[in-house]
Amino acid sequence: MDCDATVTPENLMLVLKVHFKTQFLLSNHFTSLIVYLLSRFTNTQKHCVQKNKIARAIHSFTFAGFGIIMANGKDNLFDYNEDSIRTLDWQEHIRLRPGMYIGKLGDGSSPDDGIYVLMKEVIDNCIDEHTMGYGRHVDITVDKDGRVNIRDYGRGIPLGKVVDVVSKINTGAKYDSKAFQKSVGLNGVGTKAVNALSVFFKVAAYREGKGKTAEFERGILKKESKEEKTSEENGTEVSFLPDETVFKNFKYQTEYIENQLWNYCFLNAGLVINFNNKRYISKNGLLDLLQRKTNADELCYPIIHLKGEDIEVAISHNRDYGEDLYSFVNGQFTTQGGTHQQAFREAYVKTIRDFYKKDYDTADVRQSIVAAISVRVQEPVFESQTKTKLGSANVYEGGPTMRNFIGDFLSKELDNFLHKNPSVADALKKRIEQSERERKELQGIKKLANERAKKASLNNKKLRDCNVHFDDEPPSKNKDEYIEKMNNSTLFITEGDSASGSITKSRNVDTQAVFSLRGKPLNCFSLTKKVVYENEEFNLLQHALNIEDGLDDLRYNQIILATDADVDGMHIRLLMMTFFLQFFPDLVKRGHLHILETPLFRVRNKQETVYCYDEKEKQEAIKKIGKNPEITRFKGLGEISPDEFGRFIGPGMRLQPVLLEQGDHIQKLLEYYMGKNTQQRQEFIIDNLRVELDLVEEASEAAVLN
Repeated sequence: MDCDATVTPENLMLVLKVHFKTQFLLSNHFTSLIVYLLSRFTNTQKHCVQKNKIARAIHSFTFAGFGIIMANGKDNLFDYNEDSIRTLDWQEHIRLRPGMYIGKLGDGSSPDDGIYVLMKEVIDNCIDEHTMGYGRHVDITVDKDGRVNIRDYGRGIPLGKVVDVVSKINTGAKYDSKAFQKSVGLNGVGTKAVNALSVFFKVAAYREGKGKTAEFERGILKKESKEEKTSEENGTEVSFLPDETVFKNFKYQTEYIENQLWNYCFLNAGLVINFNNKRYISKNGLLDLLQRKTNADELCYPIIHLKGEDIEVAISHNRDYGEDLYSFVNGQFTTQGGTHQQAFREAYVKTIRDFYKKDYDTADVRQSIVAAISVRVQEPVFESQTKTKLGSANVYEGGPTMRNFIGDFLSKELDNFLHKNPSVADALKKRIEQSERERKELQGIKKLANERAKKASLNNKKLRDCNVHFDDEPPSKNKDEYIEKMNNSTLFITEGDSASGSITKSRNVDTQAVFSLRGKPLNCFSLTKKVVYENEEFNLLQHALNIEDGLDDLRYNQIILATDADVDGMHIRLLMMTFFLQFFPDLVKRGHLHILETPLFRVRNKQETVYCYDEKEKQEAIKKIGKNPEITRFKGLGEISPDEFGRFIGPGMRLQPVLLEQGDHIQKLLEYYMGKNTQQRQEFIIDNLRVELDLVEEASEAAVLN
């Protein structure tokens, strides 16, 4: 409903009907809606009369006009008795609250979307087998339809428990730390969630010449074979197809899968993963990881690689702004860090200060650092089922704290390395002192800019904020549901008030915020970070995202560029990508930056409306609808009504992730596309120019000629 629309009993009744039909009558959405509608009025006599009419409309809808059957024959919709209590089957609960088990759902455009978590839950079991010394390789395929097949060569699920292991919550072998000393999946939920959220799920186990299979649909057993003789090697094979009613318009991004698989290889030296006929293997662990994530000519000194019992570290510095940290626990990529990452950051600063015997500022020591840390923890405690943030205070029960364990390791091993490699120590010192000079140069303008931003934030007309943020502290009550909302927190960056107006009126106020740009932003290539503070718009955006001091307190998980699909919109998109790559590259590297795809065409007649994202879809829509369709070309986001826009930023929202390919040099990329090499760029454009013909117009012209 438009926030500025007139609230009447009539349009309220319409909303109530919709909510009832979608089974939201008793939900928080329904309650919030009623509270909001009633709050639209002040306590004047006229408005009190209107409120009474609305109250009667609610009562009429609820109890009279729609024949709602009350429990026990009573006419109180909100009765709470024995009949109100319902016990859900395991698969029903997972499907009802998927966010509690896999985080946000998404469509595959973000690396933390649910379809990648489904893959991870299955692969984690394969890795646990490898860690225990069983199975040297894993075979994975993902076909065009999104069907995933994962085969390991470990011991295989015990044949008598094949069905139980994938369909009974809290069933598994990992509750006994003797069997899986330092495993990731300890709660017996992972593969059950994959099963419940898949329209097809098949598991096969092979042990000592015998095999058994079971097939499921959305968690319900459909077929189970008896134990049979087989020539297959020992191991487990899982196939699944994510349910498109849960993961709307999902599509796997190969880049995200490859990053996931490489991480497994880096953390398990010698493990071989075959993915769609491509081989992945690492011999040097985190050293290989940092070499893949960086470019040798952008590093200030060779990568420092240190290993110990249950800990491995790789460290260097580059010339980018910010910190680039990769942390892992028992092979799990903890994207949101946790106790181990914080312990590393503190221990690194202390070790550097002690080595150089100088009280460097923390920000100067960690500026431009690129590092990876991996620890092995017995029975790790994570802050949610998705295991993206470690909460363990100790390495094992009764053992050293995470802070002492990592601190002792670095104070000894890193200190020894720097003493043995004076050239590295000298290069590191120069990088820290360069960061110190840059920080002091910014101090004056930074103070003034932050004061202006603080005043502006009290009445920031550019930002229309949401209720839940990525850096919130989740409450103890309904914690998993709140974390799901945090993961869905989004900031749309739009051009002008027209586009931001449509998004603002149609957005989800809980998780979607809007930041409005004024015209084209500055091309900041080759400029220093001083421009972020001098340019009011950049400074306000920096504060809205809360990334001035790094990504630890990032307020929105998804930053979405929402610009018009014309030349000016593309230019604005490019300028904003330059801003983030120049000053906040970690934001892009970690998969937070996206581009919103909105339809270019609307094809409709009186019975049907189809929204099309490209020329091909438009042609298909024209064939589908038939003769004389009305075709509208959306030139700008402001031309799309709020009612229509709600369709494009809801659960089925199409996003194009901004990705950096392996080996990309950020500064070389920006220099080529945003620098002063006009002639080279002109030649590139001419060589890659595409001309799109309107097939409908061509057909019409041909008909006239004939």
